[in-house]
Amino acid sequence: MTRSPAVPDTDADGVARGQAVLDGLVRLLDLEQLEVNLFRGVSPPERPTRVFGGQVAGQALVAAGRTVPDDRAVHSLHAYFVRPGDPRVPIVYETERVRDGRSFTTRRVLAIQHGEAIFSLSASFQLQEDGLEHSEPPPSDVPAPDTLPSIGERVVRGDDAGWLARTPRPIDMRFVDEPAWSTARHGGSDAPVRVWMRADGSLPDDRLLHVCLLTYASDMTLLGSVVARHDVPAERLQMASLDHAMWFHRPFRADEWLLYTCYSPSASGSRGLATGRFTTEDGVLVATTVQEGLVRLRRERGSG
Repeated sequence: MTRSPAVPDTDADGVARGQAVLDGLVRLLDLEQLEVNLFRGVSPPERPTRVFGGQVAGQALVAAGRTVPDDRAVHSLHAYFVRPGDPRVPIVYETERVRDGRSFTTRRVLAIQHGEAIFSLSASFQLQEDGLEHSEPPPSDVPAPDTLPSIGERVVRGDDAGWLARTPRPIDMRFVDEPAWSTARHGGSDAPVRVWMRADGSLPDDRLLHVCLLTYASDMTLLGSVVARHDVPAERLQMASLDHAMWFHRPFRADEWLLYTCYSPSASGSRGLATGRFTTEDGVLVATTVQEGLVRLRRERGSG
């Protein structure tokens, strides 16, 4: 499946989207090499209070991939968010070449700011091999992405678009059901959170870039599946990613539609566990994610 290039436009609130915004994300992932195994990345000029988790995960994977031969593709990553990142200063990525085997290559990356680790990642790369093939059954009864409103369309027509309404969006997202943060959603639900995603524009044929883009996008809605199981307003929650794991099963393009199905099997101790599956429009499973996050109830004013 191919797609035509996106035309840059803006929402009613002036937030830009389209190919120009996607190109900005691609530049964000193009790290500066300082020395052998040492890279530097920056945050976008729109500066929230902390670095977006998907950004530091994607940049760390770029740092790992830059030290691996092109014939080996990443098949898994495991990461911990150690400290909040400071978006005002660059992030230094220190890569350790743990192992270069005949079939597998292992890398560790430490993201550093102000002399302290803010994020750690381990990634494994594999030479392509043939073997057993199977996948889970494809999702059923899911509306096509082109029949669902984009975040920009939600903003224009006055729907609640949450935090996504206030920031540039390099990822085109089409929620199948009302998002967890939407005021139109009433009560908790045991149903998964489903959202179509694709890079909002065209990407070059760079396999590592597509994987890093998906890593970036994977952190956008996972913890929302924890909230979706409860009838709690978003403003009462303090949320942050604690760890993140991904397995990449098959080749894919991040600029083609992928259905991200997120579900939280458990929450306890102010932590929530979330799982996610990326499938193509043809129903083929291409990646799996698991994340645990901080999901803490804020104390209500006047209590305690």
